[in-house]
Amino acid sequence: MSIDTVIEAARAFLGERLATNTALREHHSHGQDTQPPVLPDAVAFVETTEEIARLLALCHAAHVPVVPWGAGTSLEGHVTPVRGGITIDLSRMTAVLDVSQADMDCRVQAGVTREQLNTHLRDSGLFFPVDPGTSACTIGGMCATRASGTNAVRYGTMRENAMGLTVVMADGRIIRTGGRVRKSSTGYDLTRLFVGSEGTLGIITEIQLRLHGIPEAMSSATCQFATLGDAVETVIAIMQMGIPVARMELLDEVQTAASIAYSKLEGLEALPSLFFEFHGTAASVAEQAKQAEEIATGFDGRAFRWATDPAERSKLWQARHDALWACLALKPGHQGVVTDAIVPISKLAEVILGAQQDILASGLTAPIVGHVGDGNFHTIILVPPEPDGLQRAWELDKKIVARALALGGSCSGEHGVGIGKREFLETEHGADAMAVMRAVKQALDPRGLMNPGKIFLN
Repeated sequence: MSIDTVIEAARAFLGERLATNTALREHHSHGQDTQPPVLPDAVAFVETTEEIARLLALCHAAHVPVVPWGAGTSLEGHVTPVRGGITIDLSRMTAVLDVSQADMDCRVQAGVTREQLNTHLRDSGLFFPVDPGTSACTIGGMCATRASGTNAVRYGTMRENAMGLTVVMADGRIIRTGGRVRKSSTGYDLTRLFVGSEGTLGIITEIQLRLHGIPEAMSSATCQFATLGDAVETVIAIMQMGIPVARMELLDEVQTAASIAYSKLEGLEALPSLFFEFHGTAASVAEQAKQAEEIATGFDGRAFRWATDPAERSKLWQARHDALWACLALKPGHQGVVTDAIVPISKLAEVILGAQQDILASGLTAPIVGHVGDGNFHTIILVPPEPDGLQRAWELDKKIVARALALGGSCSGEHGVGIGKREFLETEHGADAMAVMRAVKQALDPRGLMNPGKIFLN
């Protein structure tokens, strides 16, 4: 059976939702990254788990590769169909299937976005906290990449908040993993296996999610520092004191300047900055804020500004979420390569100050920003439109990752592996662990058709 035969057979039940026109194929040829685009042979706009199962059974029989697509916001080449085949677009699977206010959980289809889910939940007193920084990304894509974001330091990542899944396997079988209970001691933890698997083992179509109560009180703050080192030492001290911050974001002086210009932030200077948010009762929020301010003052923190007004808080965090666009606005015509290193909290100052030295030595502009409460930070390397620009950016990226790995960290705290981080995995995990990962891949996808070219170098 050829790819043309698969397309014809799929069109019999998908109709016009099986697209082969060039514009749609080009749109699905890449994510928000610098990997070379590759056109899929067709794009399938699916609406049910059963449609995906029928499509995967066809592709499995014909040895046709498949690539799942949520919103295309990936930064590591996850959605690039490196071997062509069928891209399966789940963006129409947007149903919130069930919400249990009493049990504080819900079940959603994979194409639901975080913003859509929280809009649906707004009258229930519950919310879904995992916040990768873009309102466009889908819950299915967040599961596939084991995403986290600004709230991870208090509420955890997708690993902690995904309770169960519906997954279509490579041959079209449908399985359900996990469930609605908060713990279980039965069998292998298949939910955790698929969370972070990047579509290489199966396609996630439904997710059972843990929800959280909307806090009684929220307070945000900004604090600025004379040096980046003082800002990072403040983060380390706050975490070691056990202050339960909800969000704690670092911006170096370059990123702060970019965000001031792009997001029209008032009252800030182009200095290293921390953005805080505290959740809880009014009394606990006030206590947490006071403790954080006292620690920051000890590291020469200045210009503390507290915000409880929802509009002011929203503007502050929107500015943080728009950090990438603020950076790109600094250098029109440049692309962005985003690093995603993470280290144990005690090594945070060493890795960030080392990265700053690497950036200066490279001659490139690369603002630093990160979810530093859990040791995760990013550099947004601005790629000049020169023949060697991208090569220079990747060389800087490798230096930053190598430093993080040497300090006991990881090459990717939340963006996943995809194509961009494949070369670092053996250094991070070791040859034997990688051999076990390959064995799992071979067992569940023996024909190598599920999102090929991702995670593994070959």
